[in-house]
Amino acid sequence: MSKTAVMVCGHGSRDPEAIREFERLAGALRTRLEEHDVETGYLEFARPIIREGLDALKRKGARRIVAVPGMLFAAAHVKNDLPWEINSFAAENPGIEVRFGRELGIEPKLLRAAADRIEPVLGKAKREETLLLVVGRGTNDPDANSNIAKVARMLSEGMGFGWTEVAFSGVAHPRTDAALRRAARLGFPRIVVFPYFLFTGVLVKRIYEAADRAATELPGVEIVKAPYLNDHPLVLDCFADRVRETEDGAPAMNCQLCKYRTQILGYEAEAGAPQEAHHHHVRGIGVDGHDHDHHDGDHHHHHHHHHGHSPRETD
Repeated sequence: MSKTAVMVCGHGSRDPEAIREFERLAGALRTRLEEHDVETGYLEFARPIIREGLDALKRKGARRIVAVPGMLFAAAHVKNDLPWEINSFAAENPGIEVRFGRELGIEPKLLRAAADRIEPVLGKAKREETLLLVVGRGTNDPDANSNIAKVARMLSEGMGFGWTEVAFSGVAHPRTDAALRRAARLGFPRIVVFPYFLFTGVLVKRIYEAADRAATELPGVEIVKAPYLNDHPLVLDCFADRVRETEDGAPAMNCQLCKYRTQILGYEAEAGAPQEAHHHHVRGIGVDGHDHDHHDGDHHHHHHHHHGHSPRETD
């Protein structure tokens, strides 16, 4: 088989709406990449699981698979869990070449997509009198968390906001509630809350709930909620870019500040730890109508050998 198949790897969510959005994006990506077979798979809380998606491509005759993370930043899922899944499949199927792409990352197209989500909620408001609060997922990886600060700064300066703050929906601090209270004390009459997420889910809805509470508790401040990225055309462009760069050569993943690759302040013990999966107990569950509460919270071209994550919150 000469053509390359594509596997879009998602995290999974307990929220069915999040899975529908992910699948809708994958459907749009199939249209963009009509020369490829495209399948999806999830680490947890949804079906098909990663292995099922890879097996589906195998049954279709794929002899070369490009697996791309459906995630914004490279934390434990991209650096550890997905490579384990991909490498395990590749080891059991030596006749199939499997290449693992990089995360979406900090990308000019995504910054433009973010601005397109934010601008419609601003109306005629003076941007210099508006504070932008960018809220990320939050992880145990300081490298991934620091990317939220960079995205926030680039959006703030590029769009002309008076100030910017960052927050996280889980694991890292400050959380959304605390960040909103702090932002209100800075004296700006308007705060725009922007979840820097691809899809909805438990965490995004938690962010919007915090914004609604703040609007009630802070009557002198206008709290405005901006939509998350979702299936913006430029998001689709970025996914297509990741597929093509992985198909054409080795993707350039930034390892300079990876806690699994080098000793990072406060995380020295995690450098060089073995790569292993952490989702065996939650693969595919949560899709049968039962609520499973889970707290998380080389054919492959990213040559880390690393360890996973501490207890964390998930979608």
